[in-house]
Amino acid sequence: MALPLSFEFFPPKTPEGAEKLRAVRQQLYVQKPEFCSVTYGAGGSTQQGTFDTVGEILAEGVSAASHFSCIGATKASVREQLATLKAMGVKRLVALRGDLPSGYGIGGEFHHASDLVAFIREETGRDFHIEVAAYPEIHPQAKSPEADLRAYASKVKAGADSAITQYFYNSDAYFRFVDDAHQLGAAVPVVPGIMPIGSSTQLMRFSDACGAEIPRWIRLRLQGYGDDIASIKAFGLDVVTDLCDQLRSAGVPALHFYTMNQSAATLEIVKRLQLG
Repeated sequence: MALPLSFEFFPPKTPEGAEKLRAVRQQLYVQKPEFCSVTYGAGGSTQQGTFDTVGEILAEGVSAASHFSCIGATKASVREQLATLKAMGVKRLVALRGDLPSGYGIGGEFHHASDLVAFIREETGRDFHIEVAAYPEIHPQAKSPEADLRAYASKVKAGADSAITQYFYNSDAYFRFVDDAHQLGAAVPVVPGIMPIGSSTQLMRFSDACGAEIPRWIRLRLQGYGDDIASIKAFGLDVVTDLCDQLRSAGVPALHFYTMNQSAATLEIVKRLQLG
């Protein structure tokens, strides 16, 4: 049985970016992904771009999941967006609290992702497969590891079907998270989010922002390569392929790749795992 794969993209900002992403998607579709997801900017700032990209993926004959955040949203606006997505033929949502646009306090009628999940279920029944986010290394804004786990469990109890994790490079963090979640009664499939390593500065910046831990040995090796891009990429491929191998051996339900709108690294990892 092949391990299911899914790929994440972000909405391109320019016509050139959109054209490049179309080519990237075609390269990745060869792997027959279960679905492709499209991210949503802070406060829904990329909503139109998200929906446009989702529409293109569906038109290309592939299942598409729209990220859907609720910060600043009202029940009426969410109801309207759900109707739009349903009419487009979307069957899967990634339900998130979302990031606040800078300078905003928490507004709207939803304060937690669990509120959004419960509302989607209430309004649409089983029309959508709902994914939620999971943080094996703890959400950066969590008050404590226990509070973070409880917040995750509340999303599952509100009606989530499965979860996708923030990326990580320490498989033990993932396994511990899944065990702890099960003990709280949150037993839905937890799909590991995989971030290929292509640039050390980009990785450090992202990881500092989202709370993903880069193990010290990886950080030091990357720093040691300096500007040697070829060595960084080769090392990154080895590290991430090994991580995926550990996860696959342990029987994870699927792998979800954060592609950063690129195909080369993801395709190489899939090839090395002999999944494609």
